[in-house]
Amino acid sequence: MSAPRLRRVAVLVSEGAKPLDVGIPAQVFTTRASMPYEVRVCGAAPGPVAGGDGLSYHVAQGLEALEWADIVFVPGYRFPDREDPPRAVVEALLAAHRRGARLAAISTGAFALAATGLLDGRRATTHWHYTRALAAKHPSVRVDENVLFVDEGSVLTSAGAASGIDLCLHILRGDLGVAASNHAARRLVAAPYRSGGQAQYVPRSVPEQLGERFAATREWALRRLGEPLTLGALAGHAAVSPRTFSRRFVEDTGYTPMQWVMRARIDAARELLERSQLGVEQIAAGVGLGTGANLRLHFQRILGTTPSEYRRTFARGE
Repeated sequence: MSAPRLRRVAVLVSEGAKPLDVGIPAQVFTTRASMPYEVRVCGAAPGPVAGGDGLSYHVAQGLEALEWADIVFVPGYRFPDREDPPRAVVEALLAAHRRGARLAAISTGAFALAATGLLDGRRATTHWHYTRALAAKHPSVRVDENVLFVDEGSVLTSAGAASGIDLCLHILRGDLGVAASNHAARRLVAAPYRSGGQAQYVPRSVPEQLGERFAATREWALRRLGEPLTLGALAGHAAVSPRTFSRRFVEDTGYTPMQWVMRARIDAARELLERSQLGVEQIAAGVGLGTGANLRLHFQRILGTTPSEYRRTFARGE
């Protein structure tokens, strides 16, 4: 099997850029033998850039890096609702997009993407503190405040800084498969896949007591995907009624409990297809989907491909 092609990543640092937002894609996609990516950090022009939170940056390249990149990350920055990025930055982002590059915003970097018009008519998210401001400033954008990230194909957005990790791992899953994404998550000591939405982090007037309990139930379920996982079993583990569990689970994750279980099973099947020589029937039984026919049905519905096609694309030959 041929080696994955090298992908070029540019991290665009603007005035007031948030340190974590800059560092996350730079570290996730860091240039190393096991990762087919090359990373360059750039700005509107080479030289010093005043960052946010007391830090500053010295970037070696200007906007010409966007002409080189396959993926452009736009980190969040201070006061995004007050003014748009410089026109040269907007034009460079548009040119990169026309050339076929993916544009990915972390946190308030969504405001920079919105300034290009590329989010008009599309779903997008940003840090929960700024979702209303984004909707007010760019009313053509369909702002979703209840998700950790949104993938619209050529443009992607994520919520607060830590959600940038979720977005980067999502991109890795699409580029290299689940095994590579999980390996990167272990290296970062991060959750391979956080299904919860950012609504769980928004301050509430009445404290919620079930967040940690539901997270523990999700972890419990992930260790038992090969077993029957009914709504009653999940609710019983969380020590709440099935009705309460279903309602709160949707609020926390954006999925019903059974939708979440199905996607977890499909992800487990994806990793087995990549890393093992097990047959489809064996994998289906191991992840709780019963038969190969059932696995193929849900694989096609959720991923738009077949297990055999997926294996041909992502198998590591281990």
